[in-house]
Amino acid sequence: MDKLDEIFMMQKAFQDDLIKNRHLENIKPNEWIQKQTLAMISELAEVLDEVNFKWWKNEKPINEDAVKEELVDILHFFVSMCLSYGMTAEELHAIYLKKNKENFDRQYGKSAKQGYDLGQNKNN
Repeated sequence: MDKLDEIFMMQKAFQDDLIKNRHLENIKPNEWIQKQTLAMISELAEVLDEVNFKWWKNEKPINEDAVKEELVDILHFFVSMCLSYGMTAEELHAIYLKKNKENFDRQYGKSAKQGYDLGQNKNN
């Protein structure tokens, strides 16, 4: 089993257990996405707090372990959203590969999508 498959499997087990133990069986997929998105936004804010985004405050040493833990929290909610919509690790990987290629194509003017032509970049 590869690492992404393992993450999806573990998150599915956690999500199933959470739903059962917290009696959340009646929450619809669209409601799950809303709740998980809000939770992810909260976790993103926690990342910001860890990396001194408040320029008006004195900097504190960055706790890299805490930053990594917050990033994993974000991954938990992201994978949970994927599972809520029936996405597998394999499907996520395939879509990621396609999108990554498109992102590179856009940066090199090879995309059919408008607005990415390198000749229009004002910084050239």
